[in-house]
Amino acid sequence: MTTNGSNFTLDWGEFKFQPKAKVYRQLTPAELVEETIKRGEGVLADTGALMIDTGQFKGRAPKDKYTVKDHITADKIWWGEVNQPFDPVDFDRLLMKVFNYLEDKDLFVRDAYVCADKNYRLNLRVINENPWGNLFAYNMFLRPTAEELFNFSPDWLIIHAPGFKANPQEDKTIRENFAILNFSRRNIADWWDGIYRRNEKRHIYCTKFYFACELWGVSYALLCQCRTKG
Repeated sequence: MTTNGSNFTLDWGEFKFQPKAKVYRQLTPAELVEETIKRGEGVLADTGALMIDTGQFKGRAPKDKYTVKDHITADKIWWGEVNQPFDPVDFDRLLMKVFNYLEDKDLFVRDAYVCADKNYRLNLRVINENPWGNLFAYNMFLRPTAEELFNFSPDWLIIHAPGFKANPQEDKTIRENFAILNFSRRNIADWWDGIYRRNEKRHIYCTKFYFACELWGVSYALLCQCRTKG
């Protein structure tokens, strides 16, 4: 479904975002592939698969990932080089800049969720600057039925705007690309120059684990599998 931006308003806490260009909502994979090719952002391989230029960053950039340090996370996260803290005020300022950047861009919006059990599911609203980013969200997250979409209310917001460039001195990031998880705002801000889309998935499942452990009153650590010889 395609709508004029004036018909789409995002109210998210203290933030209100009103885009001015087109808003594409819940497009099918075929429609997203078509939009990607029309915009010159990808081509079809001889197998029919969509190919995207990966941009500057070909894989993970762990130094550019942050979590907002606030009353929820301050004493629950092992802060350091891996779990880097980000100031809440700086996050709000940066989020406003990204909303301003996206204001006149065509946007691709998808409502989805994680966790099949309705008692624990988290509803997501994903806003992408590019159609291929929205295609990733289609493949990665569970899809609501038409009936569920009618009264859909998102618990978390994911914003992906790889065209936005941060100013490290002004925005308090290490480089111009970054991914930030904010538990208070229930927001994942992902501005990555490239197509390494796994940050969305990793942040959402990290969030899911966090809330599950809070509910059950236990702590958790990352479980890694090590295979030995023999």
